[in-house]
Amino acid sequence: MDRMIRPRAIVLPDSAQVPDQNVIEPVPNQFTHEVQSQQPYYYVVPSPTVPPAGEFAPGTKVVLLVHDGGPLCHVADARGLYVATAIAGLRKL
Repeated sequence: MDRMIRPRAIVLPDSAQVPDQNVIEPVPNQFTHEVQSQQPYYYVVPSPTVPPAGEFAPGTKVVLLVHDGGPLCHVADARGLYVATAIAGLRKL
């Protein structure tokens, strides 16, 4: 056992943490839409200076929570991640 090699520990930056206001508990277990192709999501409504917080993979199931008729909507995925993304990239289940 004295020959075990351990990986080097690293500390992730604060930006790696999901803001509390973007987490829903309990997580959804029923979904209304599916992401059609890889598309970005945002913790806040995007602007030219705000980079995406991440991307949904094609086939990700989400529940549509808020859509006011504009190009963006708010959804939650199976992890409880509550984010803004483009409504055009979603397909109704």
